[in-house]
Amino acid sequence: MSAPSSTYRLQLRPGFGFAEAQALVPYLRDLGVGAVYVSPVLDATPGSTHGYDVTDPTRARPELGGPEGWDAFTATVRDAGLGLVVDVVPNHMSVEVPHANPWWWSVLAEGEASPWAGHFDVDWSRGRVLVPVLGDDADVAELAVDGDELTYYDHRFPIDAGTLADPSFASMTPQQVHDRQHYELVGWRRGGSELNYRRFFDITTLAAVRVEDPDVFDDTHREVLRWVEEGRVTGLRIDHPDGLSDPGGYLRLLHEAAPDAWLVVEKILHPGEELPTTWPVDGTTGYDAMREVAGVLLDPAGEAPWQALTERLGAPADYAAVEEDARRMVTQKVLVAEVRRIAALLRDVPEEAARTAVAETMVAFGVYRSYLPEAGREAWDAAIERARTRRPDVDPAIRALDVQVTEEPTGELATRIQQTSGMVVAKGTEDTTFYRFTRFAALNEVGGSPDVWGVDVEGFHALAAAREADHPTAMTALTTHDTKRSEDTRARMLVLAELGEEVTSTVADWSARCGIDEPALDLLAWQTLLGAWPISDERLSDYLLKAARESKVRTTWTETDEAFEESVAAWPARVRAELGPQVQALVGRVQAFGWTVSLSQKLLQLAGPGVPDVYQGTEGWDFSLVDPDNRRPVDHEAFRTLLRRLDDGWLPQVDASGAAKTSLVRRVLTLRRDEPALFRGYTPLAASGEAADHAVAFARSADLVAVATRLPVGLERRGGWGGTTLSLAPGAWTDTLTGEAFDGGDVRLADLLATYPVALLTR
Repeated sequence: MSAPSSTYRLQLRPGFGFAEAQALVPYLRDLGVGAVYVSPVLDATPGSTHGYDVTDPTRARPELGGPEGWDAFTATVRDAGLGLVVDVVPNHMSVEVPHANPWWWSVLAEGEASPWAGHFDVDWSRGRVLVPVLGDDADVAELAVDGDELTYYDHRFPIDAGTLADPSFASMTPQQVHDRQHYELVGWRRGGSELNYRRFFDITTLAAVRVEDPDVFDDTHREVLRWVEEGRVTGLRIDHPDGLSDPGGYLRLLHEAAPDAWLVVEKILHPGEELPTTWPVDGTTGYDAMREVAGVLLDPAGEAPWQALTERLGAPADYAAVEEDARRMVTQKVLVAEVRRIAALLRDVPEEAARTAVAETMVAFGVYRSYLPEAGREAWDAAIERARTRRPDVDPAIRALDVQVTEEPTGELATRIQQTSGMVVAKGTEDTTFYRFTRFAALNEVGGSPDVWGVDVEGFHALAAAREADHPTAMTALTTHDTKRSEDTRARMLVLAELGEEVTSTVADWSARCGIDEPALDLLAWQTLLGAWPISDERLSDYLLKAARESKVRTTWTETDEAFEESVAAWPARVRAELGPQVQALVGRVQAFGWTVSLSQKLLQLAGPGVPDVYQGTEGWDFSLVDPDNRRPVDHEAFRTLLRRLDDGWLPQVDASGAAKTSLVRRVLTLRRDEPALFRGYTPLAASGEAADHAVAFARSADLVAVATRLPVGLERRGGWGGTTLSLAPGAWTDTLTGEAFDGGDVRLADLLATYPVALLTR
């Protein structure tokens, strides 16, 4: 497979489409990027700022520039000698605006007779398609007939041909017209419990697509695969494969159709979990690498003071209990329709017991899902055993579930419970627990385990070596469009662990004076404030309101506590007024250490095994939070100016400008692209001396060595590197980042890292 040397992720949106991306190609080439990596480019919901809500997979999105703009962009990328990686969304399509999705419009107009009816995962045995868009069921009185369409405010729906042909059509009331359609418009609250089409998580406007059907696969992938065949697209990033009925089968079909494409999957791996060996992919999209890089830079001594602060503030301190409660809430309130549909497939078990067995088994999964019969039997067995232990009152039902699934691993029950367990885990853990268990938020990341406090240097090396051996061309990442915070925000937060007692005592004092009246959110807010400062009150308010709603403790997206939300929204301004100088002072204490951690984690990612991805804007300091904050425009012109200065031989200092990070990114990416043979193999290297624990070093080939600094606060406290050395093989070595030369043998880290806290040496 044609893996790129690196990728650079661009978030396309109306106003930043194909033409704007095309104009950036020379900059990306000069930065050293190997491939441009773009968010979904197929037609999507009008106005969508992310593109994961595809409405028509047969054409490049007109709002981004359409086919002509796409052709011009891809030609420019190819002429620049770069690869092009496209984000593919096989699991679902948007039905939010029915007339924007011709397939869904046909299904609503013709029902099961539509040629597209089999493309969506609809339970036709339950009659009409339930469309939960009304304010409540009584709002059917607001329906109107407009020509050949039924309207509800700005929503439009088709009227079927039979109704239009009825001689009495002109005299029908909107209610009468509504009652004769292949769909039923109902109150939006009924979606979670009664929906009869599979969706993406709990989003009723994203209807699941049956790509396991060869015809559906062809129809949804024909255009993208044409681009691959023409050589315009060289790589595919597959979104959310865990939602598919048969991820392995899908990936084999995709690989067969595009055998030369670089193929990575957004598979979230739990620590210790591995990709099924039968998947013909290069690897994941890199959340596992993100967890490992952050983990090795986290101070083990920081856990105790942050645990103590969590308990002192009254925030939840038992991760397992919080996670179990959150997942169970998802099965009982959010994914009720999915649980009901799966439970109905369990034979010879009373309805209520079947629902409990299904829900408890999904709650008990230690990973996102199993892949029976292909892989994951161990994960399935563990979930069953855990569910039986927790709910002995429904043990017979859980046993019956286990027997039916394992004896019929390709049956509908096995298929549906496996593709739904990932929804329970994602909604319960990432989207709920991570906002309830906020002991140390830098660990609350996609693919992370907040209850596991980092990884030691030896463990980090073992994981990196395993990646080089098993998936050397997997993607690695530090920031994505889905991360809970950017890499630089996370890096500064990692410093808070090293300053554990100092920071936690200060936060406890601040909280007593100016805290948020919800302990978990309060704890998250102070960490976020310190991690992202300086941040506008508006950005921080928006983030905290999202966090509060995601946690579902005091307010939710659907049942808001207005008084509480008003207090949360006012908190940033209140803190700035009462504590602004103190916050600024503590950030000043942390900031430079944060820069060191940022540069170290970037070098570990860029020089380590895998294909590193640079998320837009993170070639410099970027202190973003969760989406949509991380989709703000990037000032690429400022980066162009930086590159021109670097071309003139400028060696930037490590300061607030972020130029040192830009220089690091450019030099490593360029070296990876121009000298790929240097980045093969992986050999851990150990420093010698009193500060050896503060270094992370490895060799790739015999002629390339990377060195990074860890735990910079402790390093400063001990007075620096002292006589600590790193042994280099005989020969003349040059630090690619500074141009400084070193002879082989024992090199003092105080000399090697005199300019930057990192070094990339070539022989």
